Amino acid sequence: LLLELAKSWREGVQSEAAKAIANLSVNANVAKSVAEEGGIKILANLAKSMNRLVAEEAAGGLWNLSVGEEHKNAIAQAGGVKALVDLIFRWPNGCDGVLERAAGALANLAADDKCSMEVATAGGVHALVMLARDCKYEGVQEQAARALANLAAHGDSNNNNAAVGQEAGALEALVQLTEAPHEGVRQEAAGALWNLSFDDKNRESIAAAGGVEALVTLAQSCSNASTGLQERAAGALWGLSVSEANSIAIGREGGVPPLIALARSEAEDVHETAAGALWNLAFNPGNALRIVEEGGVPALVDLCSSSVSKMARFMAALALAYMFDGRMYDYAVMIGTSSSESTSKSISLDGARKMALDHIKAFVITFMDPQVFVAAAVSSTPTMLAQVSERARIPEAGHLRCSGAEIGRFVTMLRNPSPTLKACAAFALLQFTIPGGRHAMHHASLMQNGGEARVLRSAAAASTMPREAKIF
Repeated sequence: LLLELAKSWREGVQSEAAKAIANLSVNANVAKSVAEEGGIKILANLAKSMNRLVAEEAAGGLWNLSVGEEHKNAIAQAGGVKALVDLIFRWPNGCDGVLERAAGALANLAADDKCSMEVATAGGVHALVMLARDCKYEGVQEQAARALANLAAHGDSNNNNAAVGQEAGALEALVQLTEAPHEGVRQEAAGALWNLSFDDKNRESIAAAGGVEALVTLAQSCSNASTGLQERAAGALWGLSVSEANSIAIGREGGVPPLIALARSEAEDVHETAAGALWNLAFNPGNALRIVEEGGVPALVDLCSSSVSKMARFMAALALAYMFDGRMYDYAVMIGTSSSESTSKSISLDGARKMALDHIKAFVITFMDPQVFVAAAVSSTPTMLAQVSERARIPEAGHLRCSGAEIGRFVTMLRNPSPTLKACAAFALLQFTIPGGRHAMHHASLMQNGGEARVLRSAAAASTMPREAKIF
């Protein structure tokens, strides 16, 4: 009955029918019935109406229906994507209701890889950036930022990430929205910047637009915020810190203390992203010393030993390994902080090192199956080593992408006097090159091109190499 009413020539009836359909479609079973009865095509057509109230209610219906994964492609096939984008251009000012609904529907659709390409093709990137930049209504800002975040979330499967970054004013608008009064807007803007930072050009452009300062300020201010905002603030800093120049800037801007605080969060998603950011920051010896001075060693040690996330434990261990492989000591001596003395904040580097190495060792041991290791020590056949790899594998670690400098640092660590750091380095290199990992071929290529196979063979044969390091 409602769908029949929605086909009425009277706009008042169309509007009320579309509103009722939208409200009822919050229920998944009703949404399924609407789709089966041809309601998606009806709503997509109503979204093209020149009557704002009709278009607004139709967009609301598409927003609710697009929550269901099974309805996304049907909406696109019915012309819904173009209708929603056109709505934004038709009423760009002073029509917050229609804009929020259109942006919300596009945000849901953009979460689907195929639909996200349709959104971009229909001019959605420009439309959404326009909303993020010019609209002052928080509901519209939040949905526009969420849509841009979803558009940029598909990695290498399409070029939307780069396209969003190249849209004039996009990155500047998102950086500005991290300072918005409404928490939901800040959260979605930070999420968008996190996704966009996976692109090399975007990463540098975000920094040039003041993103480092804005995101450090956001991280400093979100101690009592939702876990969603905390995760995205830490994640955006993690993404930016892939660049060493950005990493140094984050340290200088005061990014270390809030990341340590977030690493202490009980929420797995929060402390995992904070651990990733601290791992990147710790590559730089100046940042490593800051992490020690700000009390970061106990926080990382706690993550390394007790997080339920294997990824958080892994990245915390790698951060600690960077901090105590000797480079931070050289830096501390250079600036006048002796390794046996306390730093300016009364933290003993030697004491911190012992604590870190003890927990790195304990972490690595948890991935060593005693029976398999005994057998592998006797006979390192490919079959036996495959068993070692399978028991040690951290599946999510396959998504981490390291630079040549990072891989080179772990290879150099194989020669470190510390048996614990040797084992940690071998374990890390194993994780980064296990076949099937997203970037395993990239890491293997870096090692081959750098002549690292010779170093690995030498390390595996060295009498001073601990058993677990040899096998890894």
